[in-house]
Amino acid sequence: MSLRERSCVTGIGETTYLRGATASAFELQIEASLKAVADAGLKPADIDGVIPIGIVSGTADDFIENFGITDLRFSAVVPHGGASPVMALQAAAAAIAGGVCRHVLITFGRNISAAAAGSNKAGARIHNMPQFHYVTEFEHPLGASAPAQLYAPMARRHMELYGTTVEHFGEVAVACREHALLNGNALMKKPITLEDHRNSRMIADPFRLLDCSLESDGGAAVIVSSPEAAADAPHRRVFISGVGAGHPDSPGSITQRADMTSLGIGKAAPRAFAMAGVTPADIDVAEIYDCFTYAVIRQLEDMGFCKKGEGGPFVSDGRLKLGGALPTNTHGGLLSQAHVWGLNHIVELVRQLRHDAGRAQVRDAEVGVVTGYGDLGDGALAIMRRE
Repeated sequence: MSLRERSCVTGIGETTYLRGATASAFELQIEASLKAVADAGLKPADIDGVIPIGIVSGTADDFIENFGITDLRFSAVVPHGGASPVMALQAAAAAIAGGVCRHVLITFGRNISAAAAGSNKAGARIHNMPQFHYVTEFEHPLGASAPAQLYAPMARRHMELYGTTVEHFGEVAVACREHALLNGNALMKKPITLEDHRNSRMIADPFRLLDCSLESDGGAAVIVSSPEAAADAPHRRVFISGVGAGHPDSPGSITQRADMTSLGIGKAAPRAFAMAGVTPADIDVAEIYDCFTYAVIRQLEDMGFCKKGEGGPFVSDGRLKLGGALPTNTHGGLLSQAHVWGLNHIVELVRQLRHDAGRAQVRDAEVGVVTGYGDLGDGALAIMRRE
C-alpha cells in the first residue's frame, strides 16, 4: 500500500527558541503542541494519535491527561535521534492511511540549558542511549565522545576521497545564517562570511565552530491528519507525497563501516521519490537536517541532487540561498535557527508550501523535501506537496 497523499500536515507550532529557558522541556513541548492544535483548527481532545520525540519528551499518557483525550488510538516512540521527526511522519502517515486514527500529534521539547547546568553533558548523554553501545566500545576509549568527534572521521574521509573543502562546508553555514537573519524566531542574528567560517575555532577536525549546530531550548510540533478529516482545515493542506527511512550498514559505529561516508538516507531516498512520483529536479525548496555542514552535503548526494563526491561543488556559488537553484534551510536550520531535533525543519517546509514564510518565502514553492539525520547515520526524508 502506497502512502502517497494519504495524509497531510494541517497544524504547526513552535515556541520561541532561546538559551536559558526557565520552562521545562515538557512545558515547552506542551506549548508548541497547543499551538499546532490551534493552527489545525482542532481542540486538544481531537488528537487520537501521539508520537512524542526524544528521550526527554512526555509520554502518550502525559498527553492523555493534559489534553483530556478520551480515545487515544495510536502512540509510538521513534528512537533515532534527529531522524526521528521525519520517521514519525512516516509512522503517522501509515497509521492514518490504515484507518487507525485521524489526527496524529508529533511533538518535541528541549531544555538543554538545564541539562548543561548539571552533569548531563553531550558526551555523557549519548552513552546512556542503547544505540551507542558500539561507540562506547570502539570510539570512546580513544577519546571520541561528543557528536562532533564521532562524525568528524566521516567528513575527513569524504574530503580525502573527493576533494571536498573547508570552503564547501562554509557555503552551507553562510547560506543558513543568511536565512536566519530573515527569521524573527532564530537564535543567530549576526551575519557571517566564508572567511568567518574558516577562522572559527576548530572543534574536531575538520569541524570548526561554524560547522556545528546550535545548543538551544524550545519546542515544536506538527499535526498530521487524514485528508477527509482536514477538509475544513483553516490552512491550505500540505500533503505527504512520499516518505522513506533507512539505516546505514553497521549503524552503531561509523569507524567499523566498509564505507565511512555511507548514510541511511541513500537507501530511503529512491523509495520516497518513487512514491511521490517526482525527481530531485522537481524540488522547489529543501529543509535538510544540518547537525553539521557536512551532513547537508552528503544528504544532497544521497538523494540524487548530485553524484556522490560532487556535493561540495553543488552547494557552491549560492545554490542553497534564496534565489539559488535549491533554497535550503530557509529558516536558518540547526546551524543558525535552533536545534529542535529537526522538527523545526518540518514546520518550515509546511510554512513554505503554505506560502506563509514571510521574507524567506521561496517564490511559487509547490513541492519540497525535508530530511532527518540521526544517531550515526540513520536517515529519513519526506516529500510534500502544496494542495
